[in-house]
Amino acid sequence: MGVTANTNETYSVSTIREDLQDALISISPTETPFMSSIGRKSVNNTYFEWPVVELAAASTSNRVIEGEAAPGNDAPTNAIRLANYTQISDKVVDVSDTAESVNGAGDAQKMAKQIAYKLKELKRDMEQMMAGDNNAAVAGSSGTARETASLSAFLRTNVDRGTGGASGTLSGTTAGYPDAAATDGTLRALTETMLKDVIASCWDEGAEPSIVLCGSGVKQKISSTFTGSATRYRDISDKKVVAAVDLYVSDFGELQIVPSRFVRSRDVFVLDPNYARVAYLQTTKQTPLARTGHSERRLISVEYGLQVDNEKAHGVIADINPAL
Repeated sequence: MGVTANTNETYSVSTIREDLQDALISISPTETPFMSSIGRKSVNNTYFEWPVVELAAASTSNRVIEGEAAPGNDAPTNAIRLANYTQISDKVVDVSDTAESVNGAGDAQKMAKQIAYKLKELKRDMEQMMAGDNNAAVAGSSGTARETASLSAFLRTNVDRGTGGASGTLSGTTAGYPDAAATDGTLRALTETMLKDVIASCWDEGAEPSIVLCGSGVKQKISSTFTGSATRYRDISDKKVVAAVDLYVSDFGELQIVPSRFVRSRDVFVLDPNYARVAYLQTTKQTPLARTGHSERRLISVEYGLQVDNEKAHGVIADINPAL
């Protein structure tokens, strides 16, 4: 039976609220694997330092005679001071009185929801700048923002770089803050030997790496080409084909292969998360801003920096092209 003329059907109504489960579901990824795996601490200055102690190399000549009368002094074991700067990151929310009053789909336009979304965006920005950037520390000045050095800028010991690549430098000979970022080299293919060598180098330096942090392309490359995963197994009962490598069992322990949406596609990090942390001068907070007319504004901010306790606990395989 036909529809009577001028019947108002749902097909022509544009004001019906969408089935958004009354809460807008954000598809924007908020996973921050680097920040989630490392520690946290508080600092009390924009320039913060931490001590690093290195023991003397093991000796094969530490033998003395019985009853030695005047044993000589050994060189003191002193700490060196590494450092970084904090930086300020923020988001500003401005919501009109009308937007706060109307009944919107998922109420995404309201102040509380906008603050929640901006907090997620802020967290993603922090992850991107600490783990997915190649940035040296900058002291800042009046009118110039301070910048915290990223993970890449710290790593100098356990590194495997492409032709022309070079590690960053410190403001002092062996101490200070990263004053120059790493130099990118020529892109090349990732091999399992590269990963094995960097893991072994980290272990030789005293670390126990447990995470390989990489982009999506490298994650797929590891799953498809590493010899340990050369055989694929299909589970007939569950109708599944297992074609992913999420755990790499090395000669020096097990490492999780963790994909990150924020790490540069050319970088593969080998991490011991016990030796890195986010240092907060000001933890995340929201502050009401001066009201202007018919709207309300909020400032969401955080002041933080990256502390890499000992760069020898981590490693990087740089200049990787996942497509090769």
